[in-house]
Amino acid sequence: MIFISKYLVPNGYAGLTIFPFVFLKSKHLKMNKVLLNHEKIHLKQQLQLLVLPFYIIYVLEFLFRFFQYRNWHRAYINISFEQEAYTNKNDFEYLNNRPFWAFLKYLYKHEI
Repeated sequence: MIFISKYLVPNGYAGLTIFPFVFLKSKHLKMNKVLLNHEKIHLKQQLQLLVLPFYIIYVLEFLFRFFQYRNWHRAYINISFEQEAYTNKNDFEYLNNRPFWAFLKYLYKHEI
């Protein structure tokens, strides 16, 4: 289910996924198929990790990356969940063929 919330989505971001919801910064983003595919990848990640562990791992990996890069944006884009979503956002068949826990392949990949 998609909601529009310019207040819930942080500045500098277009969308935010909190299972089972996708929050978008503005209404026109509902037409952005690439963004929606990115967010659907996050929904699949969250579901496969039974939701709560996803958020724990996400925050821990962000903290590790922030310590590693000392830069908010670089830390964010190098989180394995984000790497998977950004790498595959243009592949609209990806979710049909996505391997289980596919984000693990991006865990040791860095620097998008």
